[in-house]
Amino acid sequence: MSSDQDKLTIAEETAYAEKQDVVTGRVRITTRTETKDELVEALLAREEVSVERVAVERDVDVVPDVRTEGDVTIVPLVEEVLVVEKRLRLREELHIRRTVSQDPVEVPVTLRKQRAEIHRDGPNQNNEEEI
Repeated sequence: MSSDQDKLTIAEETAYAEKQDVVTGRVRITTRTETKDELVEALLAREEVSVERVAVERDVDVVPDVRTEGDVTIVPLVEEVLVVEKRLRLREELHIRRTVSQDPVEVPVTLRKQRAEIHRDGPNQNNEEEI
């Protein structure tokens, strides 16, 4: 019988695979900015205050509180008057009226929008798209 030492290898084949990068086409992207002028409308609120002095000339025991009647805020003004005794006299009130108005305004603004054009060079040259 023969053993492994008696065998002789004459040829042996081996295989291997490798990769190689190949350029098959290119992509070119361009961008452009479009502008569009528009008018933006808004309501602006404005508040105006008028002050009216109202004479009262009435004696009071304590200082009256600030109060609101409708859209009028009333601020009492007192003074001490020397009589035989000291008393509080409501001298006048400030009547503060608030009026609110709204004025429409139009403001021109510029809006921008960008678009990208893609041009493909290579085997599929008909593929152009816009984003």
